[in-house]
Amino acid sequence: MIENYNKMDDSKMDDNKDNIKSIIEISKYLFKKKLVSGKAGNVSARFKDSGMDVIAITPTMRSLGDLKEEDIILVDIEGNNLTKGIPSSEVYLHLAIYKEKKDVGGIVHTHSIFATGFAFSDKKIKRLEGFGKIKSPYLAEIGYEKPGSEKLAIKSAEMLKNEDSLILKEHGVIATGENLKEACLLAEFVEDIAKTQFISNTLNLSDSF
Repeated sequence: MIENYNKMDDSKMDDNKDNIKSIIEISKYLFKKKLVSGKAGNVSARFKDSGMDVIAITPTMRSLGDLKEEDIILVDIEGNNLTKGIPSSEVYLHLAIYKEKKDVGGIVHTHSIFATGFAFSDKKIKRLEGFGKIKSPYLAEIGYEKPGSEKLAIKSAEMLKNEDSLILKEHGVIATGENLKEACLLAEFVEDIAKTQFISNTLNLSDSF
C-alpha cells in the first residue's frame, strides 16, 4: 500500500500538500491562540485518494506551534502508516470519529484553559447561540477514559454521532467539522463560551459589583 501511495501522480501530491499545509496553519493558529500548549493537542484532516480515505494527522510528542510539512503523518482509515513517522497517540480517537461520521473532514483536539477547567470540575458548559441550533442546554461530555485508549476512542465516537463537539472529563475538548477550518472555529467557540460562563459565574458570586 505504501509503495502504491508513493507512486501518486503530481496532481495528487499537490492536493496532499494543500491538506498538509492546512493542518500546519491550523495547528499554529491553535498554539498562538493558546488553545493548546507544550506538546499537547492534535489535529487531523480527511481526504480522498483513489477512492480511499486518507487521514493527515499531527505527529506524537511535537508542539503544534512548530510543525513543518515533513512532520505530518498520513495513515489509512485503519491506522496503517502511509508515510514515515509516528502519528499522535490519539490517532485511533480520530479514526473512530471519521468512521462514525462520514461528513466529518476535520478534527481538532485541544486542552484549552477554560473549557478544560470545566472538564476538571463538576460544572457543565452551557450552550450558547452562535454555532448551530441549540438542541440541548449543555455541551455533550463523557466520563474520564485514559488518553490514547480504545475506550476513549469508542465512547467519543459514539457520543459524537449526534454532536459536533465533546468535552472529555479531566482531559480536554474535541471539535469536528466538515473541514478543518470549521473544526478549528468550533474549538475556539467552545473555549469562548466556557470563558464567558466562567466570568459570569465569578461576577454573580462577587459582592463587590
